[in-house]
Amino acid sequence: MQSARIPATIISGFLGAGKTTLLRSLMEKTTNKKIAIIVNEFGSLGFDGEILKNCGVPGCTEENIVELANGCICCTVADEFLPTMEALLNRADPPEHIIIETSGLALPKPLIKAFNWPSIKTRMTVDGVVTLVDAPAVLAGQFADDPDAVAKQRAADPSLDHDNPLHEVFEDQLCSADLIILNKVDLITSEQAQQLCQDIQKEIPKAVKIIQSSKGQIDPEIVLGIHAGAEDDLNTRPSHHDTEGEDHEHDDFTSFVVSVPMVKDPEALVQKLIQLTNTHDILRIKGYVHIENKPMRLEIHGVGQRFNYHFDRLWRKDEQRNGNLIIIGETGIDQNAIQQALQV
Repeated sequence: MQSARIPATIISGFLGAGKTTLLRSLMEKTTNKKIAIIVNEFGSLGFDGEILKNCGVPGCTEENIVELANGCICCTVADEFLPTMEALLNRADPPEHIIIETSGLALPKPLIKAFNWPSIKTRMTVDGVVTLVDAPAVLAGQFADDPDAVAKQRAADPSLDHDNPLHEVFEDQLCSADLIILNKVDLITSEQAQQLCQDIQKEIPKAVKIIQSSKGQIDPEIVLGIHAGAEDDLNTRPSHHDTEGEDHEHDDFTSFVVSVPMVKDPEALVQKLIQLTNTHDILRIKGYVHIENKPMRLEIHGVGQRFNYHFDRLWRKDEQRNGNLIIIGETGIDQNAIQQALQV
């Protein structure tokens, strides 16, 4: 029986910030520790968990990866997260460290609070909350409001709803962090990265270390072993939803899966996805497609106009070569138009 509490690391960050890439890098570099992984998806179709299971890293085995693909983890704490944690703790050979990758729309604070649940309080601790920031996206102003522009819009049309839920989620993720990773700095200049670090520091309520990264390459010793005890430090982690008690809504966001027929030209598909993203304000696209005359399936990731894709593995003989893309956007997005556009 283990006398010390098992540490858990929460990896937070907005859509497409690079959480799964960071997690894979950590698994590749951490070979002397038995780690369990909980992957949360926003939507019903698991994707990131499958990436990890197929990554070829010894620690990324199916038994050590638990997928929660039925919604935002911070909204399903009692129904799904706590039973999952209890099951890991009750294993005959429990993990030495647990890493939790939240969905891009999850609020970290309700999840941190869950570690005060009586059944796990004495057996686990939040070693640290690590928040990834997509440097090019933030540099483009995706999560920063222009107060003057908002004021002008409100004056022109008082009936408009000017709340920016995306910015609130982003700020909540920053304010809960024990470590902030400014990711994808290879896509911006060093001067821009330095300015972003200064801007982020101004938004958070306490001094938090901000480190820079490209492609999620971080020494595990920096990420695992923070010893924050975050569940006992909730007051220093303000949230926009503190006044709402345990309940909050994510009605501003929706996700759905689009079946995609066999594709001849990957680049043509990406150009179509970029056009759809611009037309329908899509936040995130990820999934797999079947490319004509190719024995391997194509894995696609997209945030804004930035897309990358690669062949990840051979199609198995026992599986249908179906293409599926997960689309995440704001509530009210025209799902039918997107689905129809991707059928041709």
